[in-house]
Amino acid sequence: MNISFDNTENAFAYKSDKELKGAKFLFTTMGFPWFVQVGTRLTPFVMKTGLPVHGIIRKTIFKQFVGGESLEETAAVGNILGKYGVQVILDYGVEGKEGEGSFDHATDEFIRVINYAATQTNIPFISIKVTGLARFGLLQTLNEAPRLRSGIHDHEEEIAEWDRVRERMYAICEVAAQKNIGVLIDAEESWIQDPVDRLTMEMMEIFNKEKVIVFNTIQLYRHDRLHFLKLSHTIAKQQGFMLGMKLVRGAYMEKERSRAVEKGYPSPIQADKAATDRDYDAAIAYCIDHIEQISVIVASHNEKSNLLAAQLLNEKGLSHKHPHIHFSQLYGMSDNITFNLAKDGFAVSKYLPFGPIRDVIPYLMRRAQENSSVSGQTGRELSLIKKELARRKGREGKAIHSFSPQESQ
Repeated sequence: MNISFDNTENAFAYKSDKELKGAKFLFTTMGFPWFVQVGTRLTPFVMKTGLPVHGIIRKTIFKQFVGGESLEETAAVGNILGKYGVQVILDYGVEGKEGEGSFDHATDEFIRVINYAATQTNIPFISIKVTGLARFGLLQTLNEAPRLRSGIHDHEEEIAEWDRVRERMYAICEVAAQKNIGVLIDAEESWIQDPVDRLTMEMMEIFNKEKVIVFNTIQLYRHDRLHFLKLSHTIAKQQGFMLGMKLVRGAYMEKERSRAVEKGYPSPIQADKAATDRDYDAAIAYCIDHIEQISVIVASHNEKSNLLAAQLLNEKGLSHKHPHIHFSQLYGMSDNITFNLAKDGFAVSKYLPFGPIRDVIPYLMRRAQENSSVSGQTGRELSLIKKELARRKGREGKAIHSFSPQESQ
């Protein structure tokens, strides 16, 4: 294995000087937490007022982190990534809609995305959120009342509502199985996660008999998720299906801790980052130890965790493109990981959201907050971009220096 996440030439080969300088400006801005705090509060409001900020957002943060406003616009990004051996996980990035009509529309959109992905050579997965198909309050009710999870419930209306959610998920997974496209079901807040897990396991039991189509997502910043991974594997073996797991560290830490304090229950979040890192790496090792029964997606921006997964594959003599392991990072971040993994022959994707700017604002605001709050993330991105710009400038300088007057005559 000859891989280095410090190789910026590989990392940014797909970006022009102008694009790199634009990314440098954006990450520099994100380095000021006060600016991000003000921006993330004002932007959604300003978008609603109709002020002409659409173009500014499109040319900056939207361009950095989103594939386009329409499914068709993502094709250009997908084609560029494909030239460097990088695949795509498509995500219809519309959030926060409510109502049966919206849920049915989202279902149709997810199926449209699957059908599109099936026509492309480098889109093996799509990503979906159950909160795009179900009312948040319904999920919370199901999470809090064990009797509802057993199907015994007094309110026929809510039974019918949950049945419609199951039908939507089945319709999506059925098309995905027919088209051979993986469905990654996102993790949610802990207080609605239980019904999401149960629905995902139900779909796995139906569709993961011969190969893995449906994947659950576990957030290892929760102290119970390593155990949940092992429990899920036990259930999969008992029920005779293969397990699909996407491993992430997590996305709702502050919200989780605040709610636990407010409601007076123990926080589900790990005591510290070291515990999260330990469980994440243990989850990688567990999945690779059982790679014939578990298909795993290492969805991480942590260089050590990605390197660990790559090293474990090598130690076990497994192919870098083993069908049961895949790496992924968000579009616009950690190119040093993605493109260097691809260069070394690993199966790796960029998670590529798309949707109208107004609708993907929640996603963009999370990216801004994540980059300003995650220790060292913005600094690491900036240092790599600056390193590559300096390398390119040095290369140009050498070229000019080597072009002697005699050669010009």
